[in-house]
Amino acid sequence: MKITLCGSLKFFGEMGEIKKELERKGHEVHLPIKVSDTNYNDKPIEKGAENIKNHNLIKKHYSEIVNSDAILIINLDKNGIKNYIGGNSFLEMGFAHVNNKKIFVFNPLPKNLNYAEEMMGMSPVIINGNLNLIK
Repeated sequence: MKITLCGSLKFFGEMGEIKKELERKGHEVHLPIKVSDTNYNDKPIEKGAENIKNHNLIKKHYSEIVNSDAILIINLDKNGIKNYIGGNSFLEMGFAHVNNKKIFVFNPLPKNLNYAEEMMGMSPVIINGNLNLIK
């Protein structure tokens, strides 16, 4: 299966490990584009927006999603939020949903977000960290 990983770039290191494990299981895996080695959490919002625009990151990742069979949202804890799914990952879930791609989520959905209902409405498969459930 061709899988595109999605999630906060704070989890980029973990995504690399998950990519390796999925590839060992025979999947083809694509990571989000990381345009610098700086810590994204320490940058002002304007710098992140500049990177998104200058490198066309949303459209490039959308293309990966459309050309995949599924996405896997890596939702680990971030900034005191358990199983964090930010705006960009929510957007990527929407891209997958409207393009009839399977949506897998690494951990349970966070319930304290304004868009929790919408996430649940896309019927993601929660794998609870078990990559063997991706089929």
